[in-house]
Amino acid sequence: MKVIVISVHPDDETLGCGGTLLKHKNNGDELNWLIITKPNEKVGFKKEFIERRKNEIKIVAEYYGFNKIYELDYITTKLHLVDLSNLIRDISDVILEVKPDIVYMNNRTDIHTDHQVAAKAIMSCTKSFRYPFIKKVLMYECISETEITPSLPENIFIPNVYSDITDFIQKKVEIMKIYKSEVQEAPLPRSLDNIKALARFRGASCGVQYAEAFMLVREKF
Repeated sequence: MKVIVISVHPDDETLGCGGTLLKHKNNGDELNWLIITKPNEKVGFKKEFIERRKNEIKIVAEYYGFNKIYELDYITTKLHLVDLSNLIRDISDVILEVKPDIVYMNNRTDIHTDHQVAAKAIMSCTKSFRYPFIKKVLMYECISETEITPSLPENIFIPNVYSDITDFIQKKVEIMKIYKSEVQEAPLPRSLDNIKALARFRGASCGVQYAEAFMLVREKF
């Protein structure tokens, strides 16, 4: 089985479905990683941070054992300024090359504008009549992005698929530690304690110790 996880920003994949990716790898599935944005000096990132992030991506990729990493050149925090047709084209090129059975994508209503724009483009790249090889599309949640969005009916993340990650929660936390600048201290949401607490809560929802939750967008049997 071929899997692609799409990160708007590096760390989304680990926050949203790191345990599930590790489980896929343990099952012998092929993993691929698409990263849409990258830090740039134009928006205030220092060279040291940019180099450190490149190194973090390499280390994280080794942990997951990705078959291939695809990195687009869009500037982080600026997706709302790009031509959506170009973004759709670039994502589509990767999807057509990988031909994944399963697509993991960010939640469409996350508070981060980059996530909202990316989700709209990704959905255009999963149409069944253009990408018939895709069997399942799942939206993952990113703590600090998904739950902070205004609690209006159209924005609510309603999980309907759960992945038991009990055997992989510790490794997920260890991988998250690699993103040093993204890890926060409790009680802030992206603390390691809260990342684990969310997995524990999701596990309680489906009768296991730890789980990751998803919204099923589409499934083809």
